[in-house]
Amino acid sequence: MPKRLPIIGFTLDYETKPTYSKLPWYAIRENYFTSVSAQGGIPIGLPHEMGKVNHYLDLIDALVIIGGDFDIAPHLYGQNTVHETVTTKTSRTAFEWALTEGAIARNMPILGICGGQQLLNVVLGGTLIQHVPDAIDSDIAHEQPNPRHEVGHTVNIVEGTLLARIVGKTEIGVNSAHHQAVEKPSPRMVVNAHAPDGLIEGIELPGHPFCLGVQWHPEYNVTPADTAILAAFVTAAERYHNV
Repeated sequence: MPKRLPIIGFTLDYETKPTYSKLPWYAIRENYFTSVSAQGGIPIGLPHEMGKVNHYLDLIDALVIIGGDFDIAPHLYGQNTVHETVTTKTSRTAFEWALTEGAIARNMPILGICGGQQLLNVVLGGTLIQHVPDAIDSDIAHEQPNPRHEVGHTVNIVEGTLLARIVGKTEIGVNSAHHQAVEKPSPRMVVNAHAPDGLIEGIELPGHPFCLGVQWHPEYNVTPADTAILAAFVTAAERYHNV
C-alpha cells in the first residue's frame, strides 16, 4: 500500500467584491498549491468555518498562512491609530488566528508567507509597521515594480537559524509585495532575515519543529532557496504525520 502523502492546509482569501461571483467567494493563487504539490504534499484549502478549526487541525499535517491584499487590525497588536492605507478582513483574521494558535499548540509545522508572517508575529505578541514607506527611508521597493516571479531585492540570513540551515546561504534574492512588516518581533520569535535597509524579512519560533515566517513569496520558486524552504516544510509535515 503506498504511503500517505502529507496533507498541507492553506488558509484562503475571502472576497465580497462582485467579480468572480456576485456572492462572497474564496480565492487562492494556483502556485500556492502547486509549489507544495511539487514537493510531495497534498494541498487543500480551508474555508473560514470557526467551528471546524479543530477538525481541520485533526485532518492536516501542516499549515500555510497565505498573504493577501489586506491588513491585520492594529488594535490586535496594541495600536490605537490606524494608517489611512490599512484595510482589514475581520473574519479572515479571526479564523487564521484560531488556526495558528491551534497549530502552534500541536507543534504542527507552520509556514507564514508575507501577511502570514505578520499574523504569526502578532498572534505571539509582536507588533507591525502599518505602512513601511512612512516608517523607513529606503531605496528598496518593498512593493517591487517588476514581476513577482523575479527577484526584487536581497535579504541577509542570520547564522544559526532554521532558515540558515534550510537555505545554506547568508544572502538570498527574494521577491517583495508588501506595505507592512514586522516592527517589534514577538518575544517568543527569533529574527532570521533582514533586508539591506534593516527591515525584518523572516522570523521563526525556537523549540518548535518548524514554525517559519518569511516576508517574501517562496511559492513563486524564484530562487533555489525558495524551493529549499518548501521542500523542508513538506518534509517537516511528513515527520509530523509519522509521529
